[in-house]
Amino acid sequence: DVWWEGLTEAPPARLIDWQGRPWTPKSARKAAHANARYTTPASHCPVIDPRWQDPQGVPISAVLFGGRRAGTVPLVNEALSWEHGVFLGSTCASETTAAAAGAVGQLRRDPFAMLPFCGYHIGDYFAHWLDMGRRLDASRRPRLYYVNWFRRGADGGFLWPGFGDNVRVLKWIADRLDGRAPGRATEIGVLPAEGELDLRGLDLPSAALRELFAVDREGWRAEASSIANFYSRLSGRLPPALRAELAALRKRLGSSERMAAAP
Repeated sequence: DVWWEGLTEAPPARLIDWQGRPWTPKSARKAAHANARYTTPASHCPVIDPRWQDPQGVPISAVLFGGRRAGTVPLVNEALSWEHGVFLGSTCASETTAAAAGAVGQLRRDPFAMLPFCGYHIGDYFAHWLDMGRRLDASRRPRLYYVNWFRRGADGGFLWPGFGDNVRVLKWIADRLDGRAPGRATEIGVLPAEGELDLRGLDLPSAALRELFAVDREGWRAEASSIANFYSRLSGRLPPALRAELAALRKRLGSSERMAAAP
């Protein structure tokens, strides 16, 4: 069997750690590597669409961006428009983990989770996303979402169970696409309205649910300032539409701050 820290409340009495050494709960080191993970073939999914690899193409109804954030960013957020969705993707950020160099827990901007992989200026990459939206018929544009499975409560524990329960968020997105979930419009985007997220069989405290979807205006004003600082480093290649989206966010939050002109 396979086990890692956090999988169960009580660890096994003994196991072989990631280095191939015997391990018990009394060991001074962790059993799993700090960046441990696993994958499984998509073809093993029992409900996958049989046309998922159709050479003629597969219609895309939604695109999800995401980051690892302990606070501020809600569990799921639907963009208000294509431009707002590109703005959300351009501002992706995560607290660093053992997978990244540097101190753990520092906020690192990683737009579209593409910064290490983009072979040209990231500002131009943003512009290409915006241009793609203009090329698509409005009725066929995918809706854009931002997810954050990693919100933590005051005790430092995760508010959301994650893993297989993330399908509950995907179900809400599907309900939005099919017109079954009106959602709740907020300053930052559309969040699930009360009762829209399917929580059947999940023991989630009501306080945790409220925190997962709370809009902390002060926290978001600080987030807007952090985004402005990131944008200012793009050497004047930031598309004006994204500068406008940041200004619109600040206006909705009641902030009078302005972003400094990029050098």
